[in-house]
Amino acid sequence: MVSETVEAQGHLVDSGNFQSILTTIVEHGSEYEILRFDMGRKNAEGSYLTLRLTSDTTARLDDLLAKLSVFGCYVEGTPEVLLRAADMDGAVPEDFYSTTNHRTSVFINGAWVLADHQRMDAVLVAHAGRVACRKLRDVRQGDQVVCGMQGIRVVPDVQQRDKPSFGFMSNEVSSERRVETVVARVADMMRQTKAGGGRIAFVAGPVVVHTGGSQYFCELISMGYVDALLSGNALAVHDIEVALSGTSLGIDLSSGHPVEHGHRNHMRAINVIRRAGGIGAAVTSGVLTTGIMHACHTHKVPYFLAGSIRDDGPLPETMMDLIEAQDAYGKALANVDVVVMLSSMLHSIGVGNMLPSWVKVICVDINPAVVTKLSDRGSMQTVGVVTDVGLFLHQLAERLRP
Repeated sequence: MVSETVEAQGHLVDSGNFQSILTTIVEHGSEYEILRFDMGRKNAEGSYLTLRLTSDTTARLDDLLAKLSVFGCYVEGTPEVLLRAADMDGAVPEDFYSTTNHRTSVFINGAWVLADHQRMDAVLVAHAGRVACRKLRDVRQGDQVVCGMQGIRVVPDVQQRDKPSFGFMSNEVSSERRVETVVARVADMMRQTKAGGGRIAFVAGPVVVHTGGSQYFCELISMGYVDALLSGNALAVHDIEVALSGTSLGIDLSSGHPVEHGHRNHMRAINVIRRAGGIGAAVTSGVLTTGIMHACHTHKVPYFLAGSIRDDGPLPETMMDLIEAQDAYGKALANVDVVVMLSSMLHSIGVGNMLPSWVKVICVDINPAVVTKLSDRGSMQTVGVVTDVGLFLHQLAERLRP
């Protein structure tokens, strides 16, 4: 039998992490002994826990330590972190530490160093006294990679009870929640974010266009509540199709009826933009005069269109290189405070994987499974609003109007 003593501190009870720690140990088949537990009595006071863990092998103990790290457990005594040099580009030693989206510190040269660019599913690389999360493909031979579980401390982000701006909503998913109430509080949060100099990014799918939400989204852009738009080729194409032909996928949005030969309109829209030299050129030349893409260009809101295997055309601005698109998304999300996701499951999950846990995430979709998938993949800070996206944007724009 092998043992290790671990510590954890913070809002262990409010967050449910205390119960999760003990449950994880029992389900793992290991044993524990509580050596110390000091419970905080006020909102500003955290709790402190010391546990002795016992497993039958070193490998099983290391596995348990990895599982407990996401709840804030770290090895007692703060031993120096283990660094190993990468022996090739794009790969790391087998015992590398895989990151979560929570704040992570590494004990180097006698001090805790907070990791930069926090995100899940990355590795930690130390250089010149700093530590940063880095994607596997960006690791280079000789990089000093954090390995094992020694000298690593993870601090899960917990919404305190005295912070009602986001804490009013749990990450339960329910279609019975009053949409008006949720929209009002989301609007207040967005106002507070902008008043404090924060940034708000939107991830949007073509459903925004299909449900008639475009004009309201354009209002949000004009009012300054959209600092970046992340999407795919489809949103831009359908938005431009409406601007040029009044149809989306051949359906007249004003009547809801199909238009004869309307199925060709989305290809005509792509052709018009390609002949103009791109979205920006089409706006400048007067070819494109309305719509979301027009509003983004006019109000200088950066937009990032990530392509896929199914895209027609695509539009000139659509990035068909996956790595280029991922990197562009990552840069756009740097230092954002709030991300609002509008009916785009694949792009939403992709963005969720890039965000640290302290970024507030609102996911709006008529399908509750989309929000559930986001949470299942680690974006536990996600708040789900199960409703029609067009209705949500309509109410949100009304709330935010001066």
